[in-house]
Amino acid sequence: MNDNLKPSSKTLHAPNSNRKQGAAITPGPVFSSTFHTHGMPENAPYQYGRFHHPTWEHLESKLGELEGGETVIFPSGMGAIASVLTTILESGDTVIMPNDGYYPSRAYVEQFLIRYGIKMRLSATTDMANISFTDVKLVFIESPSNPMLDVCDISDICAKAHKAGALVAIDNTTATILGQNPLNLGADFSIASDTKALNGHSDMLFGHVASRHTDAINRIRDWRKLSGNIPGPMETWLVDRGLQTLDVRLERQVKNAHKIAEFLVSHTAVKSLRYPGLKDDPSHELASKQMTHFGFIVTFDLGGTEAADHFMANLKMITDATSFGGTHTIAERRKRWGTDDIPDGTIRLSAGIEHIDDILRDIDQALDKL
Repeated sequence: MNDNLKPSSKTLHAPNSNRKQGAAITPGPVFSSTFHTHGMPENAPYQYGRFHHPTWEHLESKLGELEGGETVIFPSGMGAIASVLTTILESGDTVIMPNDGYYPSRAYVEQFLIRYGIKMRLSATTDMANISFTDVKLVFIESPSNPMLDVCDISDICAKAHKAGALVAIDNTTATILGQNPLNLGADFSIASDTKALNGHSDMLFGHVASRHTDAINRIRDWRKLSGNIPGPMETWLVDRGLQTLDVRLERQVKNAHKIAEFLVSHTAVKSLRYPGLKDDPSHELASKQMTHFGFIVTFDLGGTEAADHFMANLKMITDATSFGGTHTIAERRKRWGTDDIPDGTIRLSAGIEHIDDILRDIDQALDKL
């Protein structure tokens, strides 16, 4: 592939794209679990669907071009996260996890890895650059954090962690690879739940890990093979199709999110609001330094459970659901899950691609009924 292509073009073109006369522009999924393998297995590019697959290879090559590192795909974002935590950490190792990020990430360590002798320390995202990384094996970051959109200095953390002998993994789901490149900022592992914006249509669970460490990525690939944590060819193909429109969807979503934030920030019903794109937001300065866009999520507090639930009940177009990053505008009262240490009235809103006038009208009429 032409190395001078912009990231938005790389979402469309895999480096191994077939440019032979009559070749399909969008190759379809290969529906086979078994491949002809004559003689020694290593002489065949594919042998069995749990080991490797041509449909995986096409998407992984695209994602690798975007990430700047070798990529392994998984059937969910948590599958991708678990692959890094499980293959990198050994008994006696310490991992630092964010106490304000996606709860299942640290729950996986708490419920499964700690009993095998792995130790966990917690840190707020904004404090991550100021803690000691001595005797730490892995520093796990989520920036911007979900749901409060705090940002940390990724390059600074990576430099300090590496000096102490630690590796750094970043959950890049909220920023996406088009909004922030973790490997270029110094991280060892870039992880994303492609269920969210990368696929973008709220119809598929998926995830991936990228790294420039060949030995580590080989262990991750072996873990996928031996654990059976593999994506199907149809799901892989659908995510590949969603990736092709990521850039144009993000352009609309980010623009909508900024306008929503500007509308909400001065509304009398809103007690507080977080959006890195606003100049007075605590995350703005760092986000401007290391991100190419400010994201599609707006988080705001309506002051309590009753007000937040009333707001959600009165929305007419915006969907009440727990995911984010899709074409539809989605919101939810996050505290209903009981896992985040946030105000009871916190609403996480993910801007979709609807016309901004329709989104703002729906928000406005729901707020008017509080």
